Amino acid sequence: MTTYVLVSGMWLGGWAWRDVTATLRGHGHEVFPLTLTGVADRSHLLGPGVDLDTHTEDIVRLVETEDLRDVVLVGHSYGGMPVSAAALRLRERIARVIYVDSGPLPEGTTQQSMSGEPAGPGDAVPPREWDAGADPVLLAGLDEAALTLLRTRGTPHPRASVEQPLGARATSRDLPTTLVACTFPEDQIKEMMAAGHPFFAGLTEAEVVVLPTGHWPMLSEPVALAGILEQRG
Repeated sequence: MTTYVLVSGMWLGGWAWRDVTATLRGHGHEVFPLTLTGVADRSHLLGPGVDLDTHTEDIVRLVETEDLRDVVLVGHSYGGMPVSAAALRLRERIARVIYVDSGPLPEGTTQQSMSGEPAGPGDAVPPREWDAGADPVLLAGLDEAALTLLRTRGTPHPRASVEQPLGARATSRDLPTTLVACTFPEDQIKEMMAAGHPFFAGLTEAEVVVLPTGHWPMLSEPVALAGILEQRG
């Protein structure tokens, strides 16, 4: 049996891992799909002080309070930012870090600078437009039911968390690490790694597994994603 902690990206909560969670639990694993402060079922906690440190603390508190050990810590998209910071603090409890279309970005980097999410007023970044026709690469594999789920359940994401620079974080040199690449082909990843691209600078020692689909594989390919996680548990 393996223990998994699953952290999703912007606008989503633990609900996004429903099918992945069900598959892994059905095989006898212990799974904790985490909702970060300020989104989804914790959207009532949204405020100007909810930043990257808050989300890092969410992960650390869960792992320590539940006394979890030999954890496979999974971060999707933005979730890779707090996951990489939390993994450094929890390294004695972590068996492997798995980044799903994500990675440990360089220290001093903000999610906003890497993703190009627009700056604006207020405490939150509103959800993206879930229009498959407008963004066929990122939204590949999502059927209308999944898109409707994203439109109805996605919530604004705390702005401070995407504006705060990442501090000390674990890289693939610190812990066993896997990158599940969905929107980048393997050849392109290797070229970008060789060129020192910041997307992959912290993944030089990582195993790379390609899962060809869009940026939200927990919804487009949940069984395949669960299989990849299980094989590395």
